[in-house]
Amino acid sequence: MFAMMESARLEALHLAHDPATGLKAIIAIHNTRLGPALGGCRYLAYPDDESAVRDAIRLAQGMSYKAALAGLEQGGGKAVIIRPPHVDNRGALFEAFGRMIESLKGRYITAVDSGTSSADMDCIAQQTQHVTSTTAAGDPSPHTAMGIYSGIRASALARLGSDDLDGLRVAIQGLGNVGFALAEQLSAAGALLYVSDLDPGRVQLAVEQLGAHPVSGEELLATPCDILAPCGLGGVLNAQTVGELRCAAVAGAANNQLASAEVADELEGRGILYAPDYVINSGGLIYVALKHRGEELPAITAHLARIGRRLTEIYAHAQADKRSPARVADDLAERLLYGA
Repeated sequence: MFAMMESARLEALHLAHDPATGLKAIIAIHNTRLGPALGGCRYLAYPDDESAVRDAIRLAQGMSYKAALAGLEQGGGKAVIIRPPHVDNRGALFEAFGRMIESLKGRYITAVDSGTSSADMDCIAQQTQHVTSTTAAGDPSPHTAMGIYSGIRASALARLGSDDLDGLRVAIQGLGNVGFALAEQLSAAGALLYVSDLDPGRVQLAVEQLGAHPVSGEELLATPCDILAPCGLGGVLNAQTVGELRCAAVAGAANNQLASAEVADELEGRGILYAPDYVINSGGLIYVALKHRGEELPAITAHLARIGRRLTEIYAHAQADKRSPARVADDLAERLLYGA
């Protein structure tokens, strides 16, 4: 466990067990140099405790990088609740987790993530103020999509010479809350959409409402397009799939798109521009962080516009250094976090 912490440069790892509710929770605090750690809470089944700890540490590190490059006064953290086979009272379990957060005295702020909902955050809020993504705070998904849209325009300008999306071919993998909202914005700008999702109903909705072209999940990565937007599961870009890509740039909402750091170099070698995922998908974090601080919507929207400008900066450095934008982004984030 300590080896994992040292490798990720993690500040702290907190564990809690509440037999009365079935709570088994892990909070990983990666870096608080820029402010209190902020990151979502996952509620998932894991094959073993080590897998849950590893997930929390990996995701907390990513949140530090994301917050730093988003220009937020926040550190990075992540929580994992190991979902039990059966729970008698879900509300009581999340209230117990709220008490765990409160015991950290503001060092960690939680939010919605895989397996959790605004209703769960409402339960946590009964025990602590260090929570966002509540029902009152609103859904961050549209704001994540706004940031992705801004990042796609910046990527199109850098790779294709224009940020005019009219007629641009965009392949979207995953039509969840963020993916579908992104598809709506791209369609309004005149982009031609190719879409896939595990839920055929979501695909049909995009076809009927947005004039999208349906593509099977197996074929989407190899679909000829200008921009590939992974908006589903992570790890979609690996040594095998990179060779199948027929796009000019990859710019999407999914977390941890690269199976390994070396995949970024393979993309660079193929001349495919890569928008670092934790930069382009930071809109949701920006929304929940600023909302938690009491900022109004115009200020939040103005901050979202910085995503495109940050990507443009990263692309310029990458071109000058002949390196992958992913490597450049990591270096920039580490300078902010560690003064390196």
